[in-house]
Amino acid sequence: MKTNSRTGREKRLIFVLISLSLLYLVLLQVQRHVERKMGIAGNPLSSNQLHQIQRRQALPFDLSQANIPLNEIHSGGPPKDGIPAISNPATVAREQADFLSKDERVIGVDIEGRARAYPISILNQHEIVNDRLGDTPIAVTYCPLCDSAVVFDRRTPLGEREFGVSGLLYNSNVLMYDRAETESLWSQIKSEGVSGPATAQKLTVLPMELTSWEAWQARHPHTDVLSSQTGYNRNYKANPYAGYFRQPNLMFPAKPQSNAMPLKERVLGIWGETNALAIPVSVFGHQSTQLEKEINGKKIVIAFDASDQTVRIVSADEGLQWVNSFWFAWYAFRPQTEVVTR
Repeated sequence: MKTNSRTGREKRLIFVLISLSLLYLVLLQVQRHVERKMGIAGNPLSSNQLHQIQRRQALPFDLSQANIPLNEIHSGGPPKDGIPAISNPATVAREQADFLSKDERVIGVDIEGRARAYPISILNQHEIVNDRLGDTPIAVTYCPLCDSAVVFDRRTPLGEREFGVSGLLYNSNVLMYDRAETESLWSQIKSEGVSGPATAQKLTVLPMELTSWEAWQARHPHTDVLSSQTGYNRNYKANPYAGYFRQPNLMFPAKPQSNAMPLKERVLGIWGETNALAIPVSVFGHQSTQLEKEINGKKIVIAFDASDQTVRIVSADEGLQWVNSFWFAWYAFRPQTEVVTR
């Protein structure tokens, strides 16, 4: 009798689970239909639609004074904090980072003699890490759609800020928001506020490298690493953007565009007070070398490592800033850029 009773309960449980799964699929299709009707599934949002989304999803971003066209802001899919930023992260020593392979890409930061690596495999699913190195509060940011890596000082003209992922995109690039009362939007590649009190307020870009774990720890043997124990249930071995990286097309609009090179060519973008320079990784060929350039009268030395096909800044005069990104994203924000050729 006990066996029959247990079998009956198991059958009822299976039935309930199947019913819930079917209900979830139906609700998902209804949501997608509504999004298509509302114009939020990868389509431009009107100012009215943005405000409707704000009311429906309780997104209190301050869109006043925006210096980017509101109808060119797109929903990336996940809502506000649907991609959760990490704050006050746990770290592990280099020797304990057995979850990293030697060729895995990391964003490396060295401030005040403190070196830390942030694996792209983790940033793929969080995009922002609010951290502190020494006395410097930093935001390590990565947008998978643009393969763009930038590290900011979180001390802004409005005060120290903590950043989150808004769920919105401009030029296919992540729009961050600050977790202050007004929740202004900030553009990663533009490196400034684009709405609310933050509009046109510049972020200070800090030196960093987008490189391999092997190369970073060789240059920084005392580095520590962002722990994979983030507090979130994520499979960091899986790369949700692998297919996107393999195909040439974009998922979201970006303009203007240039056919000077493939849209997803990796470039190092450097800018000074008025001028900007793009250095494609492919320009270096197959031999490790260094290149010296001048922007607005300031010198910068770039090193190319043929073993992992990465570029990094060896030295730069004060006032020069840089970002690693796909060509399309760099050009969309800085169409006046010069391009280094062979």
